Amino acid sequence: LIELSNSGASGSLFYVSSDDEFIIKTVQHKEAEFLQKLLPGYYMNLNQNPRTLLPKFYGLYCVQAGGKNIRIVVMNNLVPRSVRMHLKYDLKGSTYKRRASQKEREKVFPTFKDLDFLQDIPDGLFLDSDMYNALCKTLQRDCLVLQSFKIMDYSLLVAIHNLDQAQRERAAGNSRSDPRGRPAAQRALYSTAMESIQGEARRGGTIETDDQMGGIPARNSRGERLLLYIGIIDVLQSYRFVKKLEHSWKALVHDGDTVSVHRPSFYAERFQRFMCHTVFRKIPLKPSPSKKSRSGPSVPRRS
Repeated sequence: LIELSNSGASGSLFYVSSDDEFIIKTVQHKEAEFLQKLLPGYYMNLNQNPRTLLPKFYGLYCVQAGGKNIRIVVMNNLVPRSVRMHLKYDLKGSTYKRRASQKEREKVFPTFKDLDFLQDIPDGLFLDSDMYNALCKTLQRDCLVLQSFKIMDYSLLVAIHNLDQAQRERAAGNSRSDPRGRPAAQRALYSTAMESIQGEARRGGTIETDDQMGGIPARNSRGERLLLYIGIIDVLQSYRFVKKLEHSWKALVHDGDTVSVHRPSFYAERFQRFMCHTVFRKIPLKPSPSKKSRSGPSVPRRS
């Protein structure tokens, strides 16, 4: 196993398997308990709906070491190490205290947050119309599942590989770029970001090309070509008494609607709205000249 340096706010330890397929994460006792209660319904949902950005749990283990119980969960890995990510964000759709700490920023590969995203990529990430619709439909369905289990405080992890920047780095002989040239595609025994929104039918079709390495093709406002690796993370938070208390207290001190901990229904709605209006946008369609000439004089349409 390869240890990953970015332990989250929970203090969990993260490892990735050497074939890049699995993330192994330590979890607290209450999270392990919650997962066990959740499993039958969660499994049924994932079985009926393979198009999902929800984490896939492959195992929950308890290891005894030095008289202590260490609980670990095995999940699908969202960010292949073979692809160099240029930016990474943990997004909740909340703005209260959602900026990466100074300590986080000093890391080689920091994970930024909502306010950083709004500052760095104010215009959002552009996807073609079909891809955008598929992504938002998947997010909507996943949020309904989480809401039905009274889960909140989850995040969308968005890792961005900039193809044009990678090309420039290779041309400049940047030592940080992969010495083997093009990174190898993730073997994806289970699912890539692309499959999680496109489903099995698109596999091997025209969309999934080797160049995309399982990422979702997108562009930024400068028109640079990007590959996005995304997934919903931190779903083992149930909206219980402690969280209710935390929200009531924060809401008294601050504007309750900007706080990340919220009622599951409100949380889901705000999360979707932020992802589908601010983070991801449709590439504006350009009218094709051939259609215009065929259809005769064009009737002005109200936007």
